[in-house]
Amino acid sequence: MQNRGLVAIPTETRRRYGLDQPGVQLEVIEREGELVLRPHIPIPSDQAWFWTDKWQGMEREANADIKTGRVKISEDVNEFLAELES
Repeated sequence: MQNRGLVAIPTETRRRYGLDQPGVQLEVIEREGELVLRPHIPIPSDQAWFWTDKWQGMEREANADIKTGRVKISEDVNEFLAELES
């Protein structure tokens, strides 16, 4: 630990945990008698929509439909479009 509270993490450790990636942050967790550093890679802004509660609910619904067989698989684009039109 340096004077200003900076902690140096060895290069090999940073690489192993992906801490050498741009934008990576560390979550600091205080526990009784210890500090835990947990890598945190923020979600890119162009992918944030996928992680909204609404979208995740739709993903769970789609997964449930797939699991119970409430899906139709088309062999090609023409079959798919014909199914949409019917």
